[in-house]
Amino acid sequence: MATSTLQNAKRNKADEFYTQLSDIEAELKHYKEQFAGKVVFCNCDDPFESNFFKYFAMNFNFLGLKKLIATCYDSSPIAYTQMSFFDDAQPTPNKNRHAYKIEISEVEDYNRDGAVDMSDIEWLLKNKKNSLSLLKGNGDFRSAECIKLLQGADIVVTNPPFSLFREYVAQLIEYGKKFLIIANKNAITYKEIFPLIKAQKLWLGYRNINADMWFIVPENYAYEKIIDGKKTKHIMGCWFTNLDTTKRHEILTLYKQYSPEEFPKYDNYDAIEVSKTADIPYDYDGLMGVPITFLDKYNPEQFEIIDGIGRYSILNNEATKKAGKYLSMVNGQAKYFRYIIRKTKGGNK
Repeated sequence: MATSTLQNAKRNKADEFYTQLSDIEAELKHYKEQFAGKVVFCNCDDPFESNFFKYFAMNFNFLGLKKLIATCYDSSPIAYTQMSFFDDAQPTPNKNRHAYKIEISEVEDYNRDGAVDMSDIEWLLKNKKNSLSLLKGNGDFRSAECIKLLQGADIVVTNPPFSLFREYVAQLIEYGKKFLIIANKNAITYKEIFPLIKAQKLWLGYRNINADMWFIVPENYAYEKIIDGKKTKHIMGCWFTNLDTTKRHEILTLYKQYSPEEFPKYDNYDAIEVSKTADIPYDYDGLMGVPITFLDKYNPEQFEIIDGIGRYSILNNEATKKAGKYLSMVNGQAKYFRYIIRKTKGGNK
């Protein structure tokens, strides 16, 4: 069942979005100390195509990794031939696809050219056969052998299929893993994800939530523009993590004064509408509805997340769905999804 579900997701949802190396570098530069001595698992990444694998392989020694593991679903069309992220490589199709894994425990200057680079990774994979091996199954992240690899990992870093994001995150939480993953920005509103954000088990990474991402897409996908010779498509992507960030400890300075005229109450919910995070009033201690971009400034020491409302309340969705009305409505005008928050004690900064 898991196999057919993943196959359908990949076919019907067009989930093959490859993250640009520049986006990976821009985010991961903030977590160097947290990777030292850790086993990193990229469990949705074909190493022959993934920039996540390229980043960690290239920075293996710089980050002080203990081990890097990457698994792919149903193998790469160029597996065992040439690696597509080598500038001089011309992909050769491999019709006999098999799911496989790559495990790296050390990276050295194997070709003795005075530097550790991707040519050394290529040499490693071609000459140390135990670093690349076939999987028994199809590489589904929910398969028994991939779960076993997950259990032995410290941090998971990848771009999972957006259509399976709920299930993917549930697995990470179940096994108590640290993670840094990419998702569609709308995942912030999912009823399965909201409780994790509320309970401080998941939060945003460093990238600004309004800075949407451009992903590399396969040749047969629709695309919007060419970046560095690659077809790309604009996606509302953002980073989710449970690795600590300095960002989530920064105090948001509040300067606005409350007035009923500027901050009206919702028609169907006992909270005021604050249309911009920067306008949160410093002198109001009740419930406030803020846009999802608030999470970019969310400091749990300053604010408490209470609920999420749109067409319904996340905390009471069945009851409010039946009402058939938006809860985030002001003077009859529906607002987009809102997080309901209030300031903590000492939060009037």
